[in-house]
Amino acid sequence: MRVFVVDDDAAIADTLSAILQSAGFSARAFYDGDMALRAAGEEPPGFVIGDVVMPGMDGLELAAQLRKQCPDCPILLVSGNANLRALVEQRGGNAGFEILNKPVHPSVLIERVRAAQGRAGV
Repeated sequence: MRVFVVDDDAAIADTLSAILQSAGFSARAFYDGDMALRAAGEEPPGFVIGDVVMPGMDGLELAAQLRKQCPDCPILLVSGNANLRALVEQRGGNAGFEILNKPVHPSVLIERVRAAQGRAGV
C-alpha cells in the first residue's frame, strides 16, 4: 500500500516514512500539502497521514483537497494543537477522516494503515 506522510517537520515526515517502510509499506515523505497533492495526481495514495498545523496549506485543507482527488483514500491527521477540536469545528467538521493528538506512537500508525489495507483487500 502506498502511504503518504505529510508534515512540515522533515525529521518527523522522514522518520515516519522510514518506520512505515520497515513495516512493509511503500511510504513517501512530503513536507507540504502542495507537494503531496501533486504526487497524488500522479500516483494516488492508499493512505495519508498528515499534520494538521502546517504553513501554507494546512492538514485540513489538504484532507479536503485529497478527498476530491482520492475519495476512497483513508486520511489520518495528527496534531499537537490543544485547540484542535475548535479548529476542526470552525472549518466544518472532519469530513470523514480521523484525527489523533500528538504524540502518536508509531505502532498506532502502523495499526491504522494495516487496518485500512485489510478493508481495501490489498
